[in-house]
Amino acid sequence: MASFARHAGSLHESATMNLIGRAKALRAAGIDVISFGAGEPDFDTPDHVKEAAIQAIREGFTKYTAAAGIPELREAVARKFAADGLEGLTAAGTIVGIGAKSVLFDAITVLVEEGDEVVVFAPFWLSYPEMVASTGARTVLVPTDAAANYVIDPDRFAAAITPRTKAVILNSPGNPTGTVQPDEVQRAIGRLAAKHGIIVIADEIYEHLTYAPARFASFARLAPDAHDLTLLVNGTSKAYSMTGWRIGYAGGPKELVDRMIRLQGHATSGPPGICQRAALAALTGPTAPIEAMRRAFDARRRLMVDALCKMPGVACPVPDGAFYALPGVGSFLGRTSPGGRPLPDVSALSEAILDEVRVAVVSGEPFGAPTAVRLSYACGEDAIRKGMDGLAKFFAGVR
Repeated sequence: MASFARHAGSLHESATMNLIGRAKALRAAGIDVISFGAGEPDFDTPDHVKEAAIQAIREGFTKYTAAAGIPELREAVARKFAADGLEGLTAAGTIVGIGAKSVLFDAITVLVEEGDEVVVFAPFWLSYPEMVASTGARTVLVPTDAAANYVIDPDRFAAAITPRTKAVILNSPGNPTGTVQPDEVQRAIGRLAAKHGIIVIADEIYEHLTYAPARFASFARLAPDAHDLTLLVNGTSKAYSMTGWRIGYAGGPKELVDRMIRLQGHATSGPPGICQRAALAALTGPTAPIEAMRRAFDARRRLMVDALCKMPGVACPVPDGAFYALPGVGSFLGRTSPGGRPLPDVSALSEAILDEVRVAVVSGEPFGAPTAVRLSYACGEDAIRKGMDGLAKFFAGVR
């Protein structure tokens, strides 16, 4: 067997995908499992979006598209991002990819190489460091604190900057924390990025899922000093319940986006035209379905967080956005599960919870939160109640 590329060999399996697979296997075997693993809305895709896809099929819009996406969707993306604060952006400065994950990977691949550094704030979406590692570059982690609701300390960011810092990834509202970074924090990050010439990759995929009193404001709007260094990344998966349609998009410096388009042209080509037509309908259509989902997620958030906060030994910051809770469970580590299993770390804890009370939660370790677990409340209220009962029973039985 030939040897493999060193950087690819260092990548880890996605913890969320692994957990989803285990939960599905148990369900297939007839075992009832409550899953808080997937970051996937349980709502159907809005009807007007589905109708746009059906119409595209009827029209025979089923051939290859340009690598960067269809012109009308790129125009819509440019209008959206210009309204978000990237003033002057045109369709030429945009790219439509196969999910926001693909667009992020393109950006990191063309930006950094061995010897470069990318700043990531912890806890983080678990794929960010893996994407950086695939290029040979180094991830520099800047911690945030649960006691401060995971708000970024700009002084910590400033201390992490070196001559090798090429980019910083900002995710607000965040996965797995649900934190919406305050305006003044984002402005400070923008000033530092402008001072040091650092590209800011602003992942704003959860922009529509924020809960009062928090509010969303795009990094591009808040940090005009970093206008020429800002790449906005977004997509249709979360707010429009279009995870399986696989449409993400980005906009920013044309020189950067041009390179992303070239890479995508060789790696995947453009996304399916049918899905792009659906995404166009989502971006330009009615917003009532978004608001209905947001209200439902808000109710689920309060239901889950209230239940978690009542469990002795569990500490759960209140998330401002997205659909995740990140409760601290460090008080249970080093002890024994109700079924007699040792709990040396959160991975063992998560496995014991799944095996003993049939509730699927994700270990916080691959998210940079080694004493926490991530729970998604993108599921029904009945499932949340049942799952919270299972967790309460499990934690009460830890010895």
